[in-house]
Amino acid sequence: MSTSRTITPSAAAGGSFTLGGDLKVHRLGFGAMRLTGQGIWGEPRDRKECINVLKTALDLGVTLIDTADSYGPDVSENIIAEALYPYPENLVIATKAGLLRPGPGRWEPDCRPQHLREAVEGSLKRLRVDRIDLLQLHTVDPKLPYAEQVGTLVELQREGKIRQIGVSNVDIDELKQARELATVVSVQNMYNLTDRESEDVLNYCTAEKIGFIPWFPLATGNLAEAGGPLDEIAHRVRATPAQVALAWLLAKSPVMLPIPGTSSVKHLKENIGAAVVKLSADDIEALEA
Repeated sequence: MSTSRTITPSAAAGGSFTLGGDLKVHRLGFGAMRLTGQGIWGEPRDRKECINVLKTALDLGVTLIDTADSYGPDVSENIIAEALYPYPENLVIATKAGLLRPGPGRWEPDCRPQHLREAVEGSLKRLRVDRIDLLQLHTVDPKLPYAEQVGTLVELQREGKIRQIGVSNVDIDELKQARELATVVSVQNMYNLTDRESEDVLNYCTAEKIGFIPWFPLATGNLAEAGGPLDEIAHRVRATPAQVALAWLLAKSPVMLPIPGTSSVKHLKENIGAAVVKLSADDIEALEA
């Protein structure tokens, strides 16, 4: 049985990255999607624990929290404000707009300008801020031109309601199109040990120094099974498989900004412990294979 790091972890040990030249964050952040009910719907089972998770995240050096208006919907943003407002100066809260929630586990694109504007106004109120640090377009809506979707965020940025713009769930061509219209400081795509379909997008972001936020960062599949490569490395470096998976992400690229999420203080501490896990070149090669 591998043992997680027992020293007090700090996200600072994972290094820093600056989004758009002015938002410096510790690379290991926190994803607030799990601060909701089942199916990312409604209130969480233990709201008090969720508030403790957020407060503890800051105590452990987290300076990037990622959320979305669709988490709950509204629930995640409300809990963040309840737990952390007034926010410390070094905290960057990234949120997203562009998805409707018809019910638990259901997500529907809606990136019409009117909806994006309403979503941003709602996030401003719930987060109790005058300007959103980082607003990410949550998806690509196939029903209307992508330029119209990104263009709405550019307008909101000019109006002072958004500081920086990011995109999510994009391919290379969509990312390049977005960059023709806006200064894109982050990309949020699925990426983990077992799903690397966005490898080309990550490589592009690395070359262009654009922050890459991998969602679902802890998917390990059968790699974590007893005797598997992840399990063996975890034993050797005295960490958990989850910590090794996060350490691999941090080692993968200097623009990588993993945001593991949880509604448990215990799991939060385990995740942040990944910042001090050092993998050898052989470890990384074994995981790459």
